[in-house]
Amino acid sequence: MDLFDDEMFEVEEERPPRRPPRKPSRRKRRSGMRGETAKRIVVAIPWIVFAIAIVVAGGAYFAIAMIGIGVLCLREFNAMAAALRPIQRAGYVAVPALIVAAYFGTAFNVLLVLAASFPVIFALGAGREHRDGIVGSMGVTLLAIVWIGIPLVHAVLLRDLPNHGAALLIDVLVGTFAADTGAYATGRMFGSHRIAPSLSPNKTLEGLVGGFLIGTMAFWFAGLYQDWLSGVDALIMGAAVAAIAPVGDLFESMLKRDLGTKDTGTLFGPHGGVLDRLDAVFFTIVVGYYLAVQLVY
Repeated sequence: MDLFDDEMFEVEEERPPRRPPRKPSRRKRRSGMRGETAKRIVVAIPWIVFAIAIVVAGGAYFAIAMIGIGVLCLREFNAMAAALRPIQRAGYVAVPALIVAAYFGTAFNVLLVLAASFPVIFALGAGREHRDGIVGSMGVTLLAIVWIGIPLVHAVLLRDLPNHGAALLIDVLVGTFAADTGAYATGRMFGSHRIAPSLSPNKTLEGLVGGFLIGTMAFWFAGLYQDWLSGVDALIMGAAVAAIAPVGDLFESMLKRDLGTKDTGTLFGPHGGVLDRLDAVFFTIVVGYYLAVQLVY
């Protein structure tokens, strides 16, 4: 070995410190936001057309559509909560039964079906060969029935209100969609103050305010073409819908985070599944129904 080998005495050249990655410019962020928002709208257009079609059709067509949506939602929920072993047959029986009760009967019949779901859950749970974790299985099954079934029941009840049910239901959907899209757009553009980082890190105060204002005004604007709905009533209903919409979104985010799921499905491609698109509607449709009964009827 050469004791005077030059390689032994080489000194590494000092490298300049790495610069921190540059944040995207505001222009790039706005461009990306516009592109993502446009994608969301394009994906939503066929479903908006479908929603309008079934609302206008009403009657049995609307009830059947709600049953189909309920089955799709249950399928996504059961896959998401598979580790808890939900009693799937109970959900597939109870949710359609609730919708049928709402269409053919009254609120009493809906309550009767909901009460009857308890012994059904028990019977199917007791019939399992392995009943380890049965409490969790029954609990998550009941959650699915209430979370999915009750809002779909209120959709049927709202659509069946005399004279103005279809218009009110479309108003609620417009307000919800506008609040969701407005919150996303303003949050991406101006958001800096997170409101629930442990549940949904991307939700910001700026997006919350923007979604509330846009959703409220969208409902009010839709009401301008309905002479039976006063401007004040439209503002009240719009504000309630826009305020409750993010609660539904955060509720689903909490479930997904606890269950270790990013999206509930792939029906909407990169934008998730049916539950991802209806999480806010499941809350606003209930509020919309009771406010409609109180203010319009």
